[in-house]
Amino acid sequence: MRGPPNFETIRGLTNWRLTIRRGDSGISILRALTCDREAILPDELFGQPVTELKDHALAAGAAPVEGEEVHILGGAETDDWDNRNITELSLPRPVQQIGSYAFMNLQSMETLRFYDDLRSTGSASFMNCRSFSRLELRRTGRRQGPALALIVRSIQQELEVTVYETDGNVLRLIFPEYLESYTENNAAHHFELRILGGGYPYHAVFRDRTLLLADYDALWPAYLAQEHDEESALRLAYSRFRYPGGLSERAGKRYADYLRANMDRALSAALREKDMQGLRLLLELGDPAAETLDGALAESRRLQMTEATAILLEKRHVRPVAGRMRSFDL
Repeated sequence: MRGPPNFETIRGLTNWRLTIRRGDSGISILRALTCDREAILPDELFGQPVTELKDHALAAGAAPVEGEEVHILGGAETDDWDNRNITELSLPRPVQQIGSYAFMNLQSMETLRFYDDLRSTGSASFMNCRSFSRLELRRTGRRQGPALALIVRSIQQELEVTVYETDGNVLRLIFPEYLESYTENNAAHHFELRILGGGYPYHAVFRDRTLLLADYDALWPAYLAQEHDEESALRLAYSRFRYPGGLSERAGKRYADYLRANMDRALSAALREKDMQGLRLLLELGDPAAETLDGALAESRRLQMTEATAILLEKRHVRPVAGRMRSFDL
């Protein structure tokens, strides 16, 4: 006769097979395996907060470890229990520690959602997370925590970071990619580190694990003056222009000047994001050339964006004819 399973099953938001350890201050997740692409780890288990992800906790292919087994049922299961398929991952709000190699080989993970309570991360937590490109951080208090610095400083690829403040405001920042290259000095028999690309100062801009937006914005002129990716530059300028929290007048003018000079690409970016408010704000920067408006109109029609087409047609209708001055009847 088959005996009872040696694990406990509970209900949750998504499917998990967990190995955990209970402690006085909370639950540590030793291993976590899911069959879901959009996966949400629970905030608590058995009335205790989930406070730690141990080394290799979600690493794809990690070896099993001894611990208490818990299965979470969050809907229909598949046979494909492989963390390599995770595209979006939401961490528990109480998590304060993330171990080394915790997310190693999550090759499909694009988005990570977490809270500002994170206090420490181990080494190489995001090794081989080649698709990782978006962070969503929710503040839990007025004071900025170290969570953003811990993650941004640990990776080299470009990151789009969206911060949801406690007062309802939203901040979006781009941290451009950089590369590290080691070359051998044959004469001295040692390796020299070379940093390629203009993104490194952005990843290192934190002071005492705190991001000062004035420091971030001050990097812009030097970034443009060196080798950089034009699409990254556009995303960076557009994000600061669109979500201008803490933006000084001087820095704002620099971003606006760049967007005016690249208006065709900026309008295209707003259309791709289906950002109608951003589209309106861009058009308020000035009067784009007729060919720029025509190109944006063609793209909005191709994307079947009725509202955007109406906004662009209105701008085209009121655009002043070259050589004439605007006049307004009151």
